[in-house]
Amino acid sequence: MPDMRTALEAERIAEALVFASAMPVSEAFIRDRLPIGSDIRAIMLRLKADYAMRGVNLVQVDDSWAFRTAADLSFVIRRDEDEVKKLSRAALEVLAIIGYHQPVTRAEIEDIRGVQTSKGTLDVLMEAGWVRFRGRRRTPGRPVTLGTTKEFLDHFGLEELRDLPGLEELKGAGLLSGRIPANFNIPSPLMSDELTEDEDPITQLDLEELGLLAPGGAPDN
Repeated sequence: MPDMRTALEAERIAEALVFASAMPVSEAFIRDRLPIGSDIRAIMLRLKADYAMRGVNLVQVDDSWAFRTAADLSFVIRRDEDEVKKLSRAALEVLAIIGYHQPVTRAEIEDIRGVQTSKGTLDVLMEAGWVRFRGRRRTPGRPVTLGTTKEFLDHFGLEELRDLPGLEELKGAGLLSGRIPANFNIPSPLMSDELTEDEDPITQLDLEELGLLAPGGAPDN
């Protein structure tokens, strides 16, 4: 067991590592830099409690941690130059479908929405860093599957996908009509980034086919 001085030093190191990064820092990254025997979970929870009432909060994003402006003070902070442009209704619908139904293919998104999804809509979500290619479905044509990213969780203040609002929360926020079908339900989001049994990993050849890499593996700049 680490002594009090070592424990305090581990806490300071963890705090510094997260503070120095603009992106969420994984627990694995922090653990590798702490004294042997440090309880990474206990350390991060203590820091989270220490910052709970401050202007910045320590928040968990999946298996990572980040300092973010306290939610009740976000209106004070203006970062117009960094704002992602307002999403269209179509983009919001597609993002919601991916969030709740992932892994999901473009054809499945269109089946749920009842209309075609333009490539531009998916491009906007990918450029924002909120949507990614997960794998390829083991079905004829091997369609690409889509999922959300850690940046999606970070931007919307979610620790993990199960923090997405449920049916009652969406109704309370006025995002669903009060006259929705009686059998309407919202699926429970996938809790892991691991590929499902009917998904194959995306290979370099797949990336070339999708236009994400130039032939031969060189980045397509």
